[in-house]
Amino acid sequence: MKYIIAIIQPHKLEDVKQALEDVEVNLMTVSTVLGRGRQKGFVEVYRSVKEVGLLKKIKLEIAVNEDFVEPTVQAILKSTYTGNPGDGKIFIIDLQDVVRIRTGERGGTAIG
Repeated sequence: MKYIIAIIQPHKLEDVKQALEDVEVNLMTVSTVLGRGRQKGFVEVYRSVKEVGLLKKIKLEIAVNEDFVEPTVQAILKSTYTGNPGDGKIFIIDLQDVVRIRTGERGGTAIG
């Protein structure tokens, strides 16, 4: 089991959801977050003081069984790639265990 975290551009969310649905990955958590990467945010000048602002991003969190790791990653890559700084990142983390609260199921069956 793997836990996939993707940080993407907000305007790409609908494309990613469709791409994931196409590979039968329907379970995800979506959050609006702020951050900056290599593009270093944006610079604002307020009363002669430079401030570096944070950019709006979308954070996707997806737990998948091993068979769905590569299709999930490829769906995210294909639907978010522009070739420009700020396209995002995908983090893949080993997932030790999952418990479905309603039934007490554990492991891969709890993911869905």
